[in-house]
Amino acid sequence: MKKCRITAVRCARYGDLIAKYENPIEHACGVREGDVFIANGWEKPAGLCQSAWDSMSPFVLALSHGAEDIYDGWMKNPRSAMISCNDGFRPVSFLIEALDEDAD
Repeated sequence: MKKCRITAVRCARYGDLIAKYENPIEHACGVREGDVFIANGWEKPAGLCQSAWDSMSPFVLALSHGAEDIYDGWMKNPRSAMISCNDGFRPVSFLIEALDEDAD
C-alpha cells in the first residue's frame, strides 16, 4: 500500500447560494488553495475535513492499493484523481496522487 498526496487546487465560494439557502455558520472550511495532506494508505490525514474525506476516500483507497487509469483515461496521470468535496456552497477541488512511498 502506498501513501497519497492530496492537494487543494481550487476553492470556490458561491455567495448567492449561501445568502439564499445557508444558515449562518461561523467556520465552514479552513482548507486553502495549496494546502497539502498526506494520506498514509487509506487513513484520513490529520486536519482534513471529514466531509471532504468522505467524498475522496474511495479514490484514495483505490490509488493507495495500486489502482490506475480510473474511469478509463480520465486523468493525464493514471495514478491520480481530481475530486471535489460535497459542500455545495464552497466546494474544494482536490488532486489526489499516489506516491511511490510505502504507507507505514
